[in-house]
Amino acid sequence: MSIAELDDTMVQSMAVGAAFTDYGGSITSLDFHRKEDLLVTASEDDSVRLYNIVDAILLKTMYHKKHGTDRICFTHHPSSIICSSRYNLESTNESLRYLSMYDNRCLRYFKGHNKRVVSLCMSPINDSFMSGSLDHSVRIWDLRVNACQGILRLRGRPSVAYDQQGLVFAVAMEGGAIKLFDSRSYDKVYSL
Repeated sequence: MSIAELDDTMVQSMAVGAAFTDYGGSITSLDFHRKEDLLVTASEDDSVRLYNIVDAILLKTMYHKKHGTDRICFTHHPSSIICSSRYNLESTNESLRYLSMYDNRCLRYFKGHNKRVVSLCMSPINDSFMSGSLDHSVRIWDLRVNACQGILRLRGRPSVAYDQQGLVFAVAMEGGAIKLFDSRSYDKVYSL
């Protein structure tokens, strides 16, 4: 099987399915729901927008001026998201929020990171999620409790991801290292 390389001609021949241009700032993050035909975005204008991608329509816009919006990801429920804050991190440590898109309500704050979250990922099998921050840590959380469930301390800017089965998570670090962990047996604190 050969892999086709995308060149300018090939990209120009592709049709655009939809275009959304209703933003006052750059989009900082976006995520597709795993089972529903939905897309959620976070933007520098402190908005969270929910789109139906089949009908190419904007379903809802919410603004979060107090904390701002940066990284975003869906939970398992199509009207619930996790969003990282852009403002007031050092004073409040309220780095992450569990939000209901249904009624624009914050369901839970997650305190811990004191610098900007740069990576966010929801487990595909349970209520766990991970966040990587410029404070040189990866934190493992559970949607049902406010407290952090595990911390990985490391060097540099982290990126995080779960595999599709939720059995392994990966942490990419400065210098090109990627470390894989068994999500069923991680310890409470690792130093990398």
